[in-house]
Amino acid sequence: MNLHEYQARALLKAAGVPVPDGDVASTPEEVERIAREMGGGVVVKAQVHTGGRGKAGGVKLAKDAAEARAVAEKILGMTIKGLTVEKVLVAPAAEITSESYVGMIVDRETQRPVLMVSPEGGVDIEDVAARTPDKIFKLTVDPRFGLMAYQAMSLAFELYDDLNQVRQAAAVMQRLYTAFVDAGASLAEINPLITDRDGTVVALDAKIAVDDNELERKPAIAALRDQSAEARSEVEAREAGLSFVKLDGNVGCCVNGAGLAMATMDLVKFYGGEPANFLDIGGSSNPEKVVTALKIIGSDPNVRCVLFNIFGGITRCDDVANGIVAARSQMSSELPLVIRLTGTNEELAVKILKDAGFSALTDMDEAVEKAVQVAMEAA
Repeated sequence: MNLHEYQARALLKAAGVPVPDGDVASTPEEVERIAREMGGGVVVKAQVHTGGRGKAGGVKLAKDAAEARAVAEKILGMTIKGLTVEKVLVAPAAEITSESYVGMIVDRETQRPVLMVSPEGGVDIEDVAARTPDKIFKLTVDPRFGLMAYQAMSLAFELYDDLNQVRQAAAVMQRLYTAFVDAGASLAEINPLITDRDGTVVALDAKIAVDDNELERKPAIAALRDQSAEARSEVEAREAGLSFVKLDGNVGCCVNGAGLAMATMDLVKFYGGEPANFLDIGGSSNPEKVVTALKIIGSDPNVRCVLFNIFGGITRCDDVANGIVAARSQMSSELPLVIRLTGTNEELAVKILKDAGFSALTDMDEAVEKAVQVAMEAA
């Protein structure tokens, strides 16, 4: 679950990270009022769950309240990477003398948090990794002890020469680690971590992504979810108990089991196609899940063919077949379906599908290759 910048800033501030004041607004009038109360110049920043806000025109400086209102009128309602801007963050404009990057991620290989810092801040860390990988410094943190002071100091010396700023940065890193753990985050970053003209180290921007598995035991964090800022298809899938991630291809995938779903997408790529999504209906034998899954996939205008790849273990093939038949009867579109069913109640499933005018395959490679061909022909 991604947090908005204003939410991430609040969590960092609660952990003791120095964060500038700021307030969130949803109308130009609110922006004008907030800017007037702050006095001086402000920055107005679109609050959407995507990067590239600045390049898209979603981050603007304003010298006074009137200009802040004019800027907000342009930003509110604009679309950035398919997401509509409904809120903006208004914060005082900062006088920046240096920019650095500080971030925490979870390393799946070591199963430990990793602290990353770079003196090249204010740009995507991926760009820094591609251009100057020697400017990125990493430290694996032992979760039994947390981020120790001497460890934070050693990385802070990679960012600053001034001892006072080194100490400030080290404290920021330790507090960032605290916020990272407390939120159950998979990523928490400050980009940029700046120094102002007084030499003070300040977190100017914040990004936090929370591991969905943590939400059940962290209700206060779960309450921060903004469904209006998420793709509608992903919201519907989550409410239906489906694991769904939208992608950019044209072969819709409906599979039972995460491993089989990944293998299916790999095969789609192998045969020259592009998967439109990851969708795992899980081990449920509820036909309604299949109905919901097909509706979600079918709502994507890029999809040219839907591939069902079902290996019946806990999931009964006949329930999936009934779900396919029911879903098709409720849908107005005639998207081509390629169906592969094998396993529990396979013969009954094939009969159900044939009686409804569908055909079913049992070979996975054959089904995937056919689905890719159908999608290409329909493109």
